[in-house]
Amino acid sequence: MSYLKSKIISARLCLIGAAILFLFDVNAQETSFKALKFDFGNGKVAKGYQQVLPNQQYDESLGFGFLEGKQPDAIDRGGDALKGDFISSDRPFFFTVDVPEGNYDVKVILGDSKGTSSSTIRVENRRLMLGKTDTKNGNQVEKIFSVNVRYPEIKGTDDKVKLKSREHEYLHWDHQLTLEINGDSPKIAAIEIISNTTAPTVFLAGNSTVVDQANEPWAAWGQMFPVFFQSEKVVIANHAESGETLKSFRGAKRLENILSLMKPGDYLFMEFAHNDQKPGSSHVDPFTTYQEIIREYIEVVKEKGGIPVLVTSMHRRRFDDHGKIINTLEEYPEAVRQLAKEDHITLIDLNAMSKELYEAWGVEYSKKAFVHFPAGTFEGQTEDFADNTHFSTYGAYQLACCVVEGLKKTDLKLVKWLKKDIPTYDPASPPAFEDFYWPLSTRTSIIKPDGN
Repeated sequence: MSYLKSKIISARLCLIGAAILFLFDVNAQETSFKALKFDFGNGKVAKGYQQVLPNQQYDESLGFGFLEGKQPDAIDRGGDALKGDFISSDRPFFFTVDVPEGNYDVKVILGDSKGTSSSTIRVENRRLMLGKTDTKNGNQVEKIFSVNVRYPEIKGTDDKVKLKSREHEYLHWDHQLTLEINGDSPKIAAIEIISNTTAPTVFLAGNSTVVDQANEPWAAWGQMFPVFFQSEKVVIANHAESGETLKSFRGAKRLENILSLMKPGDYLFMEFAHNDQKPGSSHVDPFTTYQEIIREYIEVVKEKGGIPVLVTSMHRRRFDDHGKIINTLEEYPEAVRQLAKEDHITLIDLNAMSKELYEAWGVEYSKKAFVHFPAGTFEGQTEDFADNTHFSTYGAYQLACCVVEGLKKTDLKLVKWLKKDIPTYDPASPPAFEDFYWPLSTRTSIIKPDGN
């Protein structure tokens, strides 16, 4: 029996039971998870909130606290118990909380009743949730963003995702929700974490060009994607990992993990090719095995009531003598286009948009979108970085803009949950690198991600 047929039969036998279990799990989470409320600072503590002092390091017995790094400062302006005091720092700091696997809405109160502030919030592996948020003198604001927390343990089984050695250090595979508070002058007074069991989940499957890259200066479009969606309406769950192929992603039980969590109306965005085209045990030919395995992914997603979306892989940075992009991905993007047309699957043609984007930048300026940095830019970096596959934060953000622009052109219900103020993105006229804002995280690495 083929892998596809066995998965379909298994899915059909379990579909009703899975639906019942899902309803049970939803009700259980709604009734068992009590909203977590944290009041930061050393002033008065708001009723119903847990006080968090700046020296509160993570304690397993408490289930929350700050991670490594410089201790933030506590500032008390007096007045309102919740907003009158806050914490701040001139360095990024990390606050972590033990939570069950699932989706959450996170409410934060930012600002200073007697000053200004500027904050950026990322979660887990530098997943962008809240872009540069400034408050005027004396103003404070409440912001909400929606976060997915996942476990390596596969729901309903005794199995786990087969993590690579480096993944054991990743913040997105532990049993916690970790927030990175960053920015020019971050000031945070309170955090509330509320279970969200109703919003659809958008799962992402792919390789190093999609993954939530853990360390500076590397980045990928998937970790920028959440910031484009309305809070509480949709949640992004990025399961991509560097070096993965269609075969290895499935072999490591990453697809199984996604399917164990997927509910009707959820989405799976798939972008593979960079590693699938390489010689070796994971190699697949574009118009045969590559398409066959993609169809197997599509089939099992549909069996779960999910909605598959295909994303063609972006080009590598390789120009000819005339400043035009050389297609190093060969026939793989076209194989995805043809499959989408034949099987009536939604397609986002990132490959086509990336060609236009890179050529608009040109040979030299496009280096700013990739990991091209001279030796000494980052701690321990003794050689120049000249990576033409993996992206800088600027490049990753521009590719995420391309994916969003492609999404807008589909008839997916997901489109209505994009933020309303997103401008039209033209890859032929990208925003300048000099206008892009990304305060660096303290987590850096000189090790290139898998895949090239």
